[in-house]
Amino acid sequence: MPAVAGHFYPAGAESLRSMVSGFIGKSAPSRPAIGVMVPHAGYVFSGSFAGKTFGQVDVPPKVLIIGPNHTGYGQSLAVFCRGSWVTPLGEVAVEESLADKIVRSYPRLCADDLAHRFEHSLEVQLPFIQIKNPQARIVPICLAPVPLHELLLLGEAIGKVLAEEPDPVLLVASSDMTHYEPGQLARQKDRMALEKICRLDPEGLYRTVSDEHISMCGVVSMVVMLAAAKCLGALKGEVVCYGNSGEVTGDQSEVVGYAGVVVE
Repeated sequence: MPAVAGHFYPAGAESLRSMVSGFIGKSAPSRPAIGVMVPHAGYVFSGSFAGKTFGQVDVPPKVLIIGPNHTGYGQSLAVFCRGSWVTPLGEVAVEESLADKIVRSYPRLCADDLAHRFEHSLEVQLPFIQIKNPQARIVPICLAPVPLHELLLLGEAIGKVLAEEPDPVLLVASSDMTHYEPGQLARQKDRMALEKICRLDPEGLYRTVSDEHISMCGVVSMVVMLAAAKCLGALKGEVVCYGNSGEVTGDQSEVVGYAGVVVE
């Protein structure tokens, strides 16, 4: 069952569908992309950023979602390999054959459900995927903090697997940006991280986040996504939206930053 329905997003199917459809909107025709980075806070704060980002890209029948482990449960590098996930909009099946290939691609990856059971960073992306492509199947990966060299190796391993797939697979990296700092300072810090992302520089992103004390909770997700995307021939990243929670609360003294990025 969903872990955060009724908390991070509406528990009713009609209200959820209406909200997500509104966030996605009717913008310019979507385009193929290798990956996206989207935030994972409550929809009232970050849903518009996720919607605008998903609205700009095609969602193919297979989607690989990479999110950080906030709970501490389960294995450090955990793949959900069997069954399906449920939201108020229905079930989303796991693409089991691709999940198995990914687990085999890197020695420390584990088939582990526990890391996913109470984790919101992946779950909140599902309604956007369901609205964009109701037939999409997913491979969820939940990552605890691990060293940079391991993230790069993992990303390269995933990239090699996806490069052999006959059809495109959309990479979705789930991350918020700076947490609980003044809005102007958050923007300054986040701009440094986003610059590395747009340059497709996973190592530079990791080091910048560390050196500048940027509390980007999903940096592990984005480092892996960028490393995989480079294996798939990515050429650029584009920030399509940026803002913070203070735009909702009216208080810029302590905000969380949100960004939407498309990698092509």
